[in-house]
Amino acid sequence: MTPPAPPAAPLRADCIGDSAGGLTFDVAARGNAGAALLVLRRRDAVDAASDTVSLPLAPAAEGRLRAALPSSVSLPEGRWDAYARLSDGEPRRLVPGVTDLRSLAERTPSGLLGHVAVRIPYATRQGNLTVRSWLRAPHAEAVDLRLASGGLTVRGRVYGTRLVPGADAELRARPGDGEGGAGDGVRRLDVAAERTEFAFTVPYDGLTPGVWDLWLRPAGDFGPVVRLARLLDDVADKNPVFTFPRARVRTPHGPVEAGPYYTRDNDLSLAVAPLDA
Repeated sequence: MTPPAPPAAPLRADCIGDSAGGLTFDVAARGNAGAALLVLRRRDAVDAASDTVSLPLAPAAEGRLRAALPSSVSLPEGRWDAYARLSDGEPRRLVPGVTDLRSLAERTPSGLLGHVAVRIPYATRQGNLTVRSWLRAPHAEAVDLRLASGGLTVRGRVYGTRLVPGADAELRARPGDGEGGAGDGVRRLDVAAERTEFAFTVPYDGLTPGVWDLWLRPAGDFGPVVRLARLLDDVADKNPVFTFPRARVRTPHGPVEAGPYYTRDNDLSLAVAPLDA
């Protein structure tokens, strides 16, 4: 009996980010002599055609193929698993090699296109290469969080829109998490605004226990409501990296412990947990 062929060695891809938000993939593929593609498939895709992006892999050096994903190519928001298809074979999952994303940490989009596009490659728990993509139009970036004993001050910047007099922030109790009654699930906060920069403070003592999501209204009641998030750096998953202390405060509902955190999508939220009196 012929022994089974050993599994093919994983294909490794180096990734480089550019200041415009594009990515370059260099795939180690010695001996490949035919047409090749880098394939990105959106996880949990509904429509395979619209949720697949194929990029040509061209020879870049001996044993290396290169594909470019410029910022001008649309990549809808989500997680995109990376594959390489060599010489008309089956797509093979890529694993990350050397990743250089320094330019992403220094990137400041102009916002003139009306949206912000962010793509960050990362290694999954299984060690495979995936690209996390965000496409926000407009976008409110959380630049700095200042913690005080009784609240949180958020400083940020908007892209793809402008701040007008009357701009404010909004806290929304996540359905199923807040303990307040009807009409108690939304808080409006005054915003200090200057051109594209904003700041506001969230006092903890007025919040009921639960999870509160932070939003910005750049035009007050007369424009879009924009989810606050931190996207403009090289960290695909902020939650385990950016951790914040929690403050203990007394509220009309009893003592609570409150503090900010970044969600799985890098959106900014507040967790408020009850304490024993």
